[in-house]
Amino acid sequence: MTNQIRSVVRGTGSALPERVMRNQDFQGIVETSDEWIRQRTGIVARHIAGDHETTVSLAEEAARRAIAASGLEPADIDLIVLATATPNNTFPASAVQVQHRLGISHGFAFDLQAVCSGFVYALTTADLYLKSGMARRALVIGAETFSRILDWEDRSTCVLFGDGAGALVLEATEGVEAGEGGGIIVSRLRSDGTHQSKLYVDGGPSTTGTIGKLRMEGREVFKHAVGMITDVIEDSFSAAAVTADDIDWFVPHQANRRIIDASARKLGIAPEKVVVTVDRHGNTSAASIPLALDVAVRDGRIKRGDLVLLEAMGGGFTWGAVLIRW
Repeated sequence: MTNQIRSVVRGTGSALPERVMRNQDFQGIVETSDEWIRQRTGIVARHIAGDHETTVSLAEEAARRAIAASGLEPADIDLIVLATATPNNTFPASAVQVQHRLGISHGFAFDLQAVCSGFVYALTTADLYLKSGMARRALVIGAETFSRILDWEDRSTCVLFGDGAGALVLEATEGVEAGEGGGIIVSRLRSDGTHQSKLYVDGGPSTTGTIGKLRMEGREVFKHAVGMITDVIEDSFSAAAVTADDIDWFVPHQANRRIIDASARKLGIAPEKVVVTVDRHGNTSAASIPLALDVAVRDGRIKRGDLVLLEAMGGGFTWGAVLIRW
C-alpha cells in the first residue's frame, strides 16, 4: 500500500512596506473621508510601497521569514510559486528573481496570476507538485504592489488597496503526520470569464502596450462575491466531510469587511473564528491571505492541529477555497 503524501505547513512569513497611509491621508487627494471608507469597507489603513520597494523585494523578505520560521535553509526549497498580478517585469517571472535573491539555483520557480485568488491557486498548485513527487519543499508566496496600478483620482478604488507580501513553506510528508490528517486536506478552484468587465485592468502588453489602471464595478463584485465564496466552501466541506462547526479559524481574502462578515454569517462560522486584517492592510490581493495567516500564527491564534479554512475571490472572476490541518 502506497503511503499517503500530504503537504504540511512548516512556517509562515510576511512583509509590509514602510509607509502607512491612513484614511485621513486621502483627504485632499480625492473627495472622501475616514468615516466613508470605514463604513463601506472596514479599512482604516494600508501600506504603500516606496520607490525602493517592489513586489520582488517584499516577496523576498516574506520568504526569508517563512523559511526561518520553518527551521529550514533556502537551499532546502526546490519549488517557488509566486502569486501576483503586479510582477516586477513582464518577464522574467518575479518568482525566478526571488529564487536568485535567495541564492537558490536548483529546482524551479514560476509566477501564477489569478488576482485576489492567486494565493489559493498557488497553494493548490504547489500541493499537486508535492504530491506528484516533482518537488519536496515549496515556497508559496503572495506578493503585490497594487498601488502602482491604481487610479489615484478614482475614490471608489484607490482607497481599497494596499501593498505587501506573505509566504509559507510546504513540505511533502508521509507516514504518521500525513496519516493523522495534517496538511492540505482539500482544495476547490473555480473561474468564470463572463465577469471580466466587473474587475479588470484597462491595459496590458498585447493590447495597449501600457500597464493600465484598475477598474471595478464595486456593487457588481459585492453582489456575486458572497454566493460564489459560500458555494465553493460548502463544496470543500462536503469533500472533506466537515462542517462549519469543525473549523477552528476562517482566513478569508481581505477585500471588504462587509463581504467577510456576510460570508461567515451565511456559512454559520462564529465571528470569533474569523481572522480579519483588512482594517490595517486594506486589500492586498494575492498577498492578503498569507499576510493574515502570518499575523494569526505569530500572535498565537492558529496552532498546531487547528483546522483552517482559506477562501478568496478575484478578478476574472476566479475563486477558490483550501482546507488545511495546521
